[in-house]
Amino acid sequence: MSNGRIRRRLALGAAVLAASVLVGLIGAGTAQAQASVARCAGHKVRTLAFSTGKVEIYKKRGYVCALTLAKRPGARKTMSVSVQARGNRPAKDSGQYTHHAGPVTVHAGRRCVWVKGTVGRGSTSSGWILC
Repeated sequence: MSNGRIRRRLALGAAVLAASVLVGLIGAGTAQAQASVARCAGHKVRTLAFSTGKVEIYKKRGYVCALTLAKRPGARKTMSVSVQARGNRPAKDSGQYTHHAGPVTVHAGRRCVWVKGTVGRGSTSSGWILC
């Protein structure tokens, strides 16, 4: 084999290696970005949909957790989520967010909870649930 062919094969091998490393880095960044989205522990028990988003409610061992998700993430907008166990004060998270507000967790035991969420001008309120 001539020196020219060896050099071409080495260059091709280096290009393939560089491309595979680049694809691996891009894939890892995407997976990391998806993993960084906050979620609640437990199993989803309810979803409260409204015009500009939804509130997902989770329950695990007497704890209730909720988060508000925007229907159209991207631009900063006012978002909030609150969870109140009957007889206690609500736990809240509110601010200017691009994707979600929360998660917010309370210990409810076997008590009812009231969940509220807003995204921009849209909002939802559950009433007493999960009794």
